[in-house]
Amino acid sequence: MRKLLAIFFQLLYHPFSWMYDFVAAAVSLGRWQGWVLQARPFLSGRVLEIGFGPGHLQMTLNVDGWIAFGLDESRQMSRQAGRRLRRAKYPVRLTRGYAQNLPFPDSAFDRVVATFPSEYIFEVQTLAEIRRVLRPAGELVIVPSAWITGKRLLERLAAGLFQTTGQAGVLELILPGMKKRLAASGFAVRHELVELEGSRVLVIIATQFF
Repeated sequence: MRKLLAIFFQLLYHPFSWMYDFVAAAVSLGRWQGWVLQARPFLSGRVLEIGFGPGHLQMTLNVDGWIAFGLDESRQMSRQAGRRLRRAKYPVRLTRGYAQNLPFPDSAFDRVVATFPSEYIFEVQTLAEIRRVLRPAGELVIVPSAWITGKRLLERLAAGLFQTTGQAGVLELILPGMKKRLAASGFAVRHELVELEGSRVLVIIATQFF
């Protein structure tokens, strides 16, 4: 099952990227973009988004007046996000690449953000690169998981689907490991649980301290 899901997500993020928003909205009962935007209150200044996908958070960062940059390895997502920004007449500061080797100078950003990333975000090399491009006391903001908490039939079904796909683990089991890996890489870590109507979103804020 995990292998099949990995293949599905790979296809959805690359050749079938045009379906991404539709699928994300369907499985989350229309909540996906709202969950992504829960990172918004923790962002300011010069912001690097890793894994920007269709570019919705990039748009919001520009609307908020922050200087937004983005990195994603998907050519299809880069094109989609670029078109979205150009249509709105915002600057396109998007780069293709991998988080383990960020093509940016040292101390370039006030915040780095990643929403619903896969395990790569907690790799030692990724975290070392993030620390390198962050300014002193800069912050890494991660939205790793969300849970559908509503009790209607569709909400219960969607909640079960999210557990199956790995998008929503048991908080008490996943959070300590995430915090431990961030702390080992030189971050002071806190988290917020954002309560929305029928759902809950986890936001991790990691401040580099040395």
